[in-house]
Amino acid sequence: MFGLSELAIILVVVAVVLAIKKLPELTRSAGKSARILKAEARAAKDADEPGTPRVIQGETVDREAPGTGTGNSTGAGTQDPPRA
Repeated sequence: MFGLSELAIILVVVAVVLAIKKLPELTRSAGKSARILKAEARAAKDADEPGTPRVIQGETVDREAPGTGTGNSTGAGTQDPPRA
């Protein structure tokens, strides 16, 4: 009748047909997981080398400490002109 390899192929095809809507989401999360794993492996390798600074990638936010701005403490002239 059916061998083990034919049965495995049929099961894979059935699983893909039933999960076709979730497939893009699953591949995206697998890609994210692979990137995280790669970054962690690189960080672990870099941790073995003393004296090198560790850089953590993520969002950067430009914030200035109070009083270190452009000298315009009143905020005058910082708004866009009204549009007609």
